[in-house]
Amino acid sequence: MPPEQPADMPVQSLSCAAEHVRQHTSSLAIRRWWVLGGAVLLSLWGVYEMYSVLSFAGLTFIEYIVLALFSLTFSWITVAFTGAIAGFLTVWKRALLGRSRTMPPSVSKTAVLMPTYNESPERVFAAIETMSRGILSTGQGQAFDWFVISDTTDPQIAIAEEIAFAALRERLGDQSISVYYRRRNRNIARKAGNVADFCRRWGGGYEYLLVLDADSLMEASTMLELVRRMQADPDAGLIQTIPRLINGTTIMARLQQFATRVYGPVMGTGLSWWTQNEGNFWGHNAIIRTQAFMQSAGLPDLKGKPPFGGHILSHDFVEAALLRRAGWKVLIADDLEGSYEECPPSIVDLAIRDRRWCQGNLQHSRVLPTKGLHWISRIHLMTGIMSYLSSPLWLLLILSGLALALQAQFIRPEYFSGEFSLFPSWPRMDAAKALNLFIFTMLILFTPKILGLIAFIRHSAACRAVGGISRLLVSFVVEVVLSALVAPVMMLIHSGAVLSIFLGRDAGWNPQRREDGSLPIRELIYRHRWHMIMGVFLTIAAGLNSTALLAWLSPAIAGMLLSVPLSMVTSDQKVGERLKQWGILRTPEEVSQPDVQRAMLPIRAEYDALIASSPSFRDFLKEPRWQALHCNLMDVPTALRKGEVDALEVVAREKLSQAETLTEALHYLTQPELARVVSNRQLFIQLSQLPEELCENVHHAFAQPESANVG
Repeated sequence: MPPEQPADMPVQSLSCAAEHVRQHTSSLAIRRWWVLGGAVLLSLWGVYEMYSVLSFAGLTFIEYIVLALFSLTFSWITVAFTGAIAGFLTVWKRALLGRSRTMPPSVSKTAVLMPTYNESPERVFAAIETMSRGILSTGQGQAFDWFVISDTTDPQIAIAEEIAFAALRERLGDQSISVYYRRRNRNIARKAGNVADFCRRWGGGYEYLLVLDADSLMEASTMLELVRRMQADPDAGLIQTIPRLINGTTIMARLQQFATRVYGPVMGTGLSWWTQNEGNFWGHNAIIRTQAFMQSAGLPDLKGKPPFGGHILSHDFVEAALLRRAGWKVLIADDLEGSYEECPPSIVDLAIRDRRWCQGNLQHSRVLPTKGLHWISRIHLMTGIMSYLSSPLWLLLILSGLALALQAQFIRPEYFSGEFSLFPSWPRMDAAKALNLFIFTMLILFTPKILGLIAFIRHSAACRAVGGISRLLVSFVVEVVLSALVAPVMMLIHSGAVLSIFLGRDAGWNPQRREDGSLPIRELIYRHRWHMIMGVFLTIAAGLNSTALLAWLSPAIAGMLLSVPLSMVTSDQKVGERLKQWGILRTPEEVSQPDVQRAMLPIRAEYDALIASSPSFRDFLKEPRWQALHCNLMDVPTALRKGEVDALEVVAREKLSQAETLTEALHYLTQPELARVVSNRQLFIQLSQLPEELCENVHHAFAQPESANVG
């Protein structure tokens, strides 16, 4: 790492308003009236229509519940509808006017940060080399410093990172590219803590931070344009790009790629259009003004224990809100291309990622009352919360509707109330209005997709790239059908995640798979067992009522019953490759790879070969040159507060003192303890100096479960 240039990054108070708020230009209120006001009017009309349907002959208790749940879920989707209309009109206007981009004559000093946590070193360092060479080719290499800031805890991956970094430095030679690597010895506050630690120690030397993710790629021209926009607007605190998804090999990954590529521009542009200076941050592929970030976005810990207390997991929304609270603009660069990322390859991987996101977003309920936040920032936080709460609400709506149907079928109604009446009170609904409301709801749901499809067709070059209108329409139908089947499964997954969080279960921190999403059939059955059971329950309950009700619920039931084969097929790379050959779910980036992606392919192959031939952890310990490399790359020890003890280090030190050979030490130490040894210079040297033992069939410590004996 370069010499430290420390700067202060104070922790912000959520109970007191920001002390220093900059004067800033207000956003146009008329845009909020159009999008949010329109959504409110649509919601009121939809709720009134549902009330008319249910109150045809008076409301029962269950009907009141159905009405309340419908009101919440229907109102949730109307904002996407009105925002998509605004985005569609903006995209269409932009296509007619065109756009221009000018390069800045000089670029302010920018730190490019790529946080990584037990990710593939081949992919991380190949991406860094590709992007840095791209910047070098523009003549602006001196303005960018590149940092891989690692929180990796797996010892084998950690040494692979160090070997890849040494190779990267050697491959770049004496070119004007400054690349650095730092692996923290204590993973405090996860990714947000990693970036904050960098800011406090090195942030004083950089005007901007370009924050990436371990799967990010960005064109050099896009990075330079982000810097140019920052330089041109001194009020901008953060500019977020809208990344496109690439490299998907499974059906699930390519399904997400197609959806974001076809529908994403309209949705993202609409969001940017009405939020204006109160945009949002998605944690990566964005540029940040370092001074603004450090002065106003230091995250506090939430009171209490996880899952609702502790470190803020979904830090990005909160950081954007704090930046705006201090008067800095948070902008979404919806018109800027050349920003890319990857996506989970399977339903299971989506569930693992969303479990962590769900906990982080539900934590935002503790952030909502923060003093001084802009009301649009509160809407962003509420959107994050509702993106997961909507699933249990939809599930409850389905179950309440089912209960309503079963009540009418099996429970004897009270035909005569306590008041005198000559006519019985029959449980009835207005069938005509119910049909109209259903059509209207489907219109609200599908309009954003249809507008995205029309806008994509309008872009003739992109449309031709995916095979023309006919092939595009086939892909559209496939996407709609598969998404409809996956949706009820994801609804149950999110509902289970919400339930587990309310039961107090922490999500932990698991690395994300990027390519192969396949799992054994037995594990798939285990993971989807409750989804299938729910499908069977709904089938029996609806079938006991009527064939019409069963047909009405069949889209949801089908996804649940088929969850195992659906998960298996959509995560299989061979099936995904077959659809790719047929041109189904094709995107323009698959036909003509972006320059940065194409440039990365041969570089990635070389890193793959390098890591494949890298030494095992045991061999690494005994090779002097690797020992020297590791010791040179060690981060400074993290200072402990008075009275604080690092329990892992204490236990690891004691086990090492008892071990007489390297084999014994590796057998005694659990993976977390070995990770602490690898991060401590004294303990690492002590481990590497232990004598070998000629003993076979002994497992390495990092292959042992974390629950191994600590005595």
